[in-house]
Amino acid sequence: MFRKLSLFISNIKSELKKCSWPWESDSKVKGFKKYRELCNSTMVVLVAMILLGAYVAFFDFVMARVVTWAIEYLS
Repeated sequence: MFRKLSLFISNIKSELKKCSWPWESDSKVKGFKKYRELCNSTMVVLVAMILLGAYVAFFDFVMARVVTWAIEYLS
């Protein structure tokens, strides 16, 4: 069991070394600027989540009103 776990962790490490990380693009850049691409991507995801949440909430509000109206009108 421990051998399988050790092999699994070593496979994970070897795969992660193949990844392209956004903060390794330029070694001369230091500090917060080093993570600019990562922060920009995170902001895009957060804005997309907010917009999608607003769309779903609006659609839910409209459908609840339509169903309420239909129940009252058809009763």
